[in-house]
Amino acid sequence: MTNVQKSGKKPAAPQPKPYMKGSPVDGNTVSTALKFCLAEILGLFLVFLLSNVFQIGNIGLRVVVCMLIEVLYLAIFYNSAVPRGSEAVSRGEIFLGREEKAHDVTPAERASCYHPLKGYVTGILGTLPLLICAILLALTAEKQTTGIGVLPAWLSTYERRSDIGDALVAYNTTAGLSLQGLMRVIVRVALMPFIVMAGADNHTALLLIERLSPVLVLLPALAYGTGYLGGPKERARVHAEIEKNNRRKAKQESKKRKARSAKPREPEQLN
Repeated sequence: MTNVQKSGKKPAAPQPKPYMKGSPVDGNTVSTALKFCLAEILGLFLVFLLSNVFQIGNIGLRVVVCMLIEVLYLAIFYNSAVPRGSEAVSRGEIFLGREEKAHDVTPAERASCYHPLKGYVTGILGTLPLLICAILLALTAEKQTTGIGVLPAWLSTYERRSDIGDALVAYNTTAGLSLQGLMRVIVRVALMPFIVMAGADNHTALLLIERLSPVLVLLPALAYGTGYLGGPKERARVHAEIEKNNRRKAKQESKKRKARSAKPREPEQLN
């Protein structure tokens, strides 16, 4: 049994090496935010398709399936941010070592190092177009009701009568797509799992979702920022794996040297 097993204590978590701290914004923030925005658009399209496929009649099963889709969607952003945070920590280690050797580190290089808020800033900037739509909708959202329906065929003959026709004009009037309607379409597509969970006929739940839409559309950005926070821990894990492999190689080399030294030498042949 090892010492760890005897003591019953877990091994200490690997600690990150010293690294240079960066800033929340750097020269790559805008380009990274644009990539985040494109990835979000692609992800929303796939989520939209999946959510429509799994429109199940059983509300309990429908909620579970849509929640799983949303969790998987957020997990993609979380997992994509972890290596970015680790890369930023790695740059911080390199630039700190360079600074300790009295070499110059430019402000741009310093800013590119790890900062806890960098992932959140990038995610929010990438979500900004959708966030603006959600805020506009939340401020103007109203409970949606059913339309007036279709004019019955037997009433169509009365449309030409002056005393009745004016009352029937509304049946033939088609409302154009307003700014609020456009915002509603965009936001509902972005929040399709929640819309499907609520159901098309649950107008109270749909209104609540629209009022909460500024928070809900930020979930991918929050997942990305939280994943980025795991950068130092991931970098420490990489160092621990490297040290573990080095110890394993050193142990194997030591065993080979001992085996060679323990091997008996053959007696010299006499001429």
